[in-house]
Amino acid sequence: MKIFITKINESWIIDRVKKEFIDYTEFKFSNFISTANVIWVIAPWSFGIKNIEKIKNKKIIYSIYHIEDKNLESQEIKEIIEVDKHVHSYHVISKETKKILEQITEKPIYYLPFWVNQNVWFFISDKTNLRKKYNFQADDFLIGSFQRDTEGSDLKSPKLVKGPDIFIKIIKEISSYTPNLRVVLTGTRRAYVISELQKLNIPFSYFEMADYKMTNELYNTLDLYLITSRLEGGPQALVECGQTKTPIISTNVGIAEEILHQESIFDVNDINTFKKAKPNIEYAYEKSSLLKIPDGINGYIKMFKEVYES
Repeated sequence: MKIFITKINESWIIDRVKKEFIDYTEFKFSNFISTANVIWVIAPWSFGIKNIEKIKNKKIIYSIYHIEDKNLESQEIKEIIEVDKHVHSYHVISKETKKILEQITEKPIYYLPFWVNQNVWFFISDKTNLRKKYNFQADDFLIGSFQRDTEGSDLKSPKLVKGPDIFIKIIKEISSYTPNLRVVLTGTRRAYVISELQKLNIPFSYFEMADYKMTNELYNTLDLYLITSRLEGGPQALVECGQTKTPIISTNVGIAEEILHQESIFDVNDINTFKKAKPNIEYAYEKSSLLKIPDGINGYIKMFKEVYES
C-alpha cells in the first residue's frame, strides 16, 4: 500500500498531524496521486469536490472535523452528499460529527481523535524560571488562549464558532476580582480578542509566532486554560493541556467529554456556569495519555489497512 496525503501548508495543526503520521508509521507515501492506492483528504477545504471527482480507481478517506449547519437541507450537507459519491470512508475526530454523518451516508465512518505527541507536549516542573523567561510576574494569574478567534475574511470580525465573545465576557468577569490577571495569547488571527482586551484595559502578552517548544513552555506557565468554543472538532488544546498538566475548563465541544471530568465542563448557553467549573488536572492527564503515541496513532494504522484491504 502507498498513501497520498493532500497538501495543506497552513502552519496549522493539520500540517503537524501529516508530518507525524509520516514520521511515526511504516507506510509508504507518495507525492503523487497517480502512484498511490489510498488518498487521505486530510484538509477538505483545500481539496475541493472537483479534485475528488478526478480521482479514479483510488480509495479515498475523507476527514470531516465538524459540521456547522446540521440541517440536512443546508449547503454544507449537500456538499457532503456530493462528496459521498466518490469517497470510500470518512474520518472524524468527534462523536457529534459521526452522529450527523450517520444520517447522510452508509459508508464506513472512523471515529479517531488526533493523537498527542508526548515528545512535544509535556509537564515542566520549574514554573518559577519559566515565568521569568517570558517576563511574567510570580503573582500573575495567567489565563491562556492559543487558538484563532478572528475571521480570515476581514481579520477583525470574531470567529463566533470559537466563542471569542464568550471568552471576553468570562475574562471581564474574572478581572473584576483578580487584579493580577494577565491573558496569554499565541497564534495568528487574534485581532478580535486583542482589541477587546485593550478596550477593557486587561493586560495581555501575545506570542504570535510561537513554535511548539515555546507553546509547550507557555502552557506550563498558566494558571488556567479556557476553551469557550460553540463548535469544535477537537480542539487539540484539550489533550495538550492534559499532557502538560495545565488547569483547563471548557465548553462541551469536540472531545471535551472524553478528556475532561464533567466538573471541568461548563454550559456554552449559560456562561455563568463557568464559575462552578473546576480543573481536574490528573483526570485530564490520564485520559489524554490514552492518545499518546503509539497508542493514539494505532487506530489510524488500522483504518488505512482496513480501507486498503476492503
